[in-house]
Amino acid sequence: MRSVPLGPTDTLVPNVVAGMMRIRDKSDDEIRSLYRAARDSGVTFFDHADIYGGQMHACEDRFGSALDLSPSERAEVILQTKTGIVPAEGSYDSSYDHIVSSVEGSLRALRTDYVDVLLIHRPDALVEPEEVARAFDELERSGKVRAFGVSNHTPRQIDLLRTAVCQPIVANQLQLSLSHSAIVTQGLAANMTVDGAVVRDGGGVLDYCRIHGITVQAWSPFQKRDGSGVFLGAEDHPELNAELDRLAARYDVTPLAIATAWITRHPAGMQVVLGTTTPERVTAASAGSDIPLTRAEWYGLVRAAGHAVP
Repeated sequence: MRSVPLGPTDTLVPNVVAGMMRIRDKSDDEIRSLYRAARDSGVTFFDHADIYGGQMHACEDRFGSALDLSPSERAEVILQTKTGIVPAEGSYDSSYDHIVSSVEGSLRALRTDYVDVLLIHRPDALVEPEEVARAFDELERSGKVRAFGVSNHTPRQIDLLRTAVCQPIVANQLQLSLSHSAIVTQGLAANMTVDGAVVRDGGGVLDYCRIHGITVQAWSPFQKRDGSGVFLGAEDHPELNAELDRLAARYDVTPLAIATAWITRHPAGMQVVLGTTTPERVTAASAGSDIPLTRAEWYGLVRAAGHAVP
């Protein structure tokens, strides 16, 4: 498992992350098996959010109760969670009160004294950066959160937070897959009269994150661009699957590993956030952590996914 820096800090983290969004209805034994498969593959980073599971802190609570990590084992893993979405109201809330109360709920559910990383889950149009800064300062000072980041934020939205927030923004979790890849492919088609040249990536967000030392965490790494399911084995992605199969045979791994490797090969040092609850798929995807795809292979996958390489 290859490690990458967590933002501008000295902390090294695995470039594959185990996402815990779908564990609510899993048994304790199933959660333990998923956790153990991740650990055995070198994955020590577990991604949560307060809203995962259909009610507040549901998946965090399942994780915390099923594993009941000892202090020594807790110190071996990185727990990340998110806040800011209020499903019951259909709104976003990045106020001081909401952020702090959400973290308190996450700590109780996860059975831990601290979370390693806290992300603001979605951009809040009513954000007051001073409120976010006050919450971050309080959570850092109390030792309840060790690092801070965002999710689905554009460069300017991050800059707005930075007018008040003093802590480094260590991560920006963004949707990215071979099929849903505007944050990468828009730059390839710049200045061209092709569909891919239309700016849909938040204004150069990947380049912005690289310039400012913000780790990009790729969520839904195997989803089609239209959100209708995964592209692996899908009949409507024949060229992409043929190329994934060819490279999988060459590197003696699964197509899942190659799809992972397309992201981990990028020099931005991104993390791939897995959403599977199948231990075998965690193992298979983790094999893509450090596959040395050549430039020709990497760009070949871009073309096979239907993107312009002018």
